[in-house]
Amino acid sequence: MKTIQELESIASQTRRDIVRMIAACNSGHPGGSLGCTDLLTALYNGVMDIEPANYTREGNGEDMFFLSIGHIAPVWYSALARRGYFPVNELGTLRQLGSRLQGHPSYHSNIPGVRAASGSLGQGLSVGVGAALAKKMNNDSKLVYTLHGDGEIEEGQIWEAAMFAGANHVDNLIAIIDVNGVQIDGRTEEVCASSDLKDKFLAFKWDVVECNGNNMAELVQALNTCKEHTGKGKPVMLLMHTLMGYGVDFMTDNNGWHGKAPSAEQAENALSQLKETLGDY
Repeated sequence: MKTIQELESIASQTRRDIVRMIAACNSGHPGGSLGCTDLLTALYNGVMDIEPANYTREGNGEDMFFLSIGHIAPVWYSALARRGYFPVNELGTLRQLGSRLQGHPSYHSNIPGVRAASGSLGQGLSVGVGAALAKKMNNDSKLVYTLHGDGEIEEGQIWEAAMFAGANHVDNLIAIIDVNGVQIDGRTEEVCASSDLKDKFLAFKWDVVECNGNNMAELVQALNTCKEHTGKGKPVMLLMHTLMGYGVDFMTDNNGWHGKAPSAEQAENALSQLKETLGDY
């Protein structure tokens, strides 16, 4: 496991990747990508048991991750590239014709690390539950992680999967919700209130952990706590409180940056706030 300082350094570079990728193609979703950067950095640099060089879609003998909120693909692509799944310079092809890095991840694009498409919201928890059950059937002790948005959980399929996972003791699953309080149309509490998430998942027979998802030390501790809760008869939910657009002042907690690319001037402003630590692609 890398140190907290090392993880923060990678996260800073990842945020630069996100800004540069989206600005270059003038399309994409910076808000959620920036908010979830710390999580993806931690998962791919010590929390998950993975071997990029030996990647297979089946994921036998290693932890698996499924991105349910596929529109934040830029942060996932950066995390994968920086971890060695594919060349870092390929990040510059985001959303270009013929690129493997589509606006939403696609398995058919043959990107190492991407095991399922995630364009339509609400499906990732079902996919994760299926993968977790397959690991149980194969006597595979590794874990399955999924990431969701607090706007996405307005989808009914999320709750069907949550009910099934709790009732069937899918205890090798760690689901994470990015609780940033905003979605494309405004504040989540104004669009479709999703308050009392902890009580909801407890009622669905899950263990629940909460943390500040933009504090690396607290986040890593919470993820390790989640791992400690696995294998005890219940799936585990991490309610990760973040700020959309974290790291760039004019994007922070602003739903206007859910799916808008920065201008050249705005990108320059954003990059001036983010330290280059590993070298830009």
